[in-house]
Amino acid sequence: MNGQIPGTHLFNGQAAMKGYALNAMCFSFNEAANREAFLRDEAAYLDKFGLTTAQRQAVAQRNVLAMIAAGGNIYYLAKLAGIFGLNVQDVGAQQTGTTVEAFKQMLLDQAATPAAREAAHG
Repeated sequence: MNGQIPGTHLFNGQAAMKGYALNAMCFSFNEAANREAFLRDEAAYLDKFGLTTAQRQAVAQRNVLAMIAAGGNIYYLAKLAGIFGLNVQDVGAQQTGTTVEAFKQMLLDQAATPAAREAAHG
C-alpha cells in the first residue's frame, strides 16, 4: 500500500518486477488460442509463465485484489477477469469490499451529485 489511500496499491517499478510473470501471462490473453489454452489446463498455463505461489493462489481464487497485491496491473488483469466472466463493476465491487449491486448504486449516487453534474456539463 502507498499509505495515502487505504487499500490502494502503488504500481511502480518494484510492483512491475514483482508482477512481471502474472502480467506477461495476462498480456498473452490478447490471443484467443492462449485464452483457450488457459481454460483447457489452467495449472499448465500458470506453469508456463512461472507464477509465484501468491499469484497462483490469487488466480485460483479469482481474487483480483490479491492479484494486484501480487504485482498485477489492472490493465493486464482485465484480460484475465474477462476470462473469468468478471466485468469492471465486479472488479470495482471487489476493490471497495461491497456487492456488485452496492457498487453500481454508489456509481449512480456519485453521478447524481452536483459536482458530477457540473463536471459533466463543464
